[in-house]
Amino acid sequence: MERFIQILKKIFCLPPLPTVVIAFFGYVLIILVAALHISITAIQYLAYIGSAYALIITITGFPYFTKFVKGVRQRINEHPIMKRLRNTSIGKRFFDDVRFRTEISLYQGLFINLVYIAIKMFSGIRYRSLWLISLAIYYILLVVMRLMLLHKGKMKTDRTPIENELYRYRLCGIMLLVMNQVLAGIVIFMVHQNQGFNYPGVLIYFMALYSFYYVITAVINLVKFRKHGSPIMSAAKVINLVAAMVSILSLETAMLAQFGGEDEEFRAVMTGATGGGVCTIVIGMAVFMIYKSTRQIKSLKK
Repeated sequence: MERFIQILKKIFCLPPLPTVVIAFFGYVLIILVAALHISITAIQYLAYIGSAYALIITITGFPYFTKFVKGVRQRINEHPIMKRLRNTSIGKRFFDDVRFRTEISLYQGLFINLVYIAIKMFSGIRYRSLWLISLAIYYILLVVMRLMLLHKGKMKTDRTPIENELYRYRLCGIMLLVMNQVLAGIVIFMVHQNQGFNYPGVLIYFMALYSFYYVITAVINLVKFRKHGSPIMSAAKVINLVAAMVSILSLETAMLAQFGGEDEEFRAVMTGATGGGVCTIVIGMAVFMIYKSTRQIKSLKK
């Protein structure tokens, strides 16, 4: 097992310079294939695999750039405007209270999901697309999960605060497990109907940058907030990661629809593979959340 982990590290955890070079060429290749409408199957496969690998090593290589980010952040914090902002009551709470920032991010994600739901539901009804309506329903369920985390409600007196958080954390895991059936249905619709999103002009490139940024920040926040030991905060970051992965899946269908040519088999294989991978990751996270919370609840009761 250790040998296998070492091999994975050598493949996906590269030094800074190779990470930058390989990621740069991976992203450039996928942009060229899309912009030049290259229809050669071998090059298309190479571009999609290369961009996926570039995304992975970008995520794993991100810790190498923490010193640079910390330096920039320190200079920003030393700016007079930031010092004045920190001295205000709201600014002090925002920068010093991690839980408050998590609640703000939940409200932000809630607003984005509501906008996304409205767009997809309208598009699904207008174009009579069942998979777009299914995608809207999936995001409705994500909204329900965010509302559940935001709603503190009345805590049971026979439970400690951490136990109440663990029960809500486990409920999120159960909901993700159930919601995965909806996600699987969305993937099946994507493959069988061979449809995708359509972004006009160069908007698809901005959506690609946003989706990659969304995934990277979601992964980083998921890892970073684990050290705080709050199940609610961890659940919020898991929801962000699930939403980010679904946005990547949506982006892939848009790129295949716009630049994939007439090769329907290629589009079906790529959509099915990515969708299956996302479903598998969601199942893994949901099972882990249920198992971890159940074990911790039993430990606290003992």
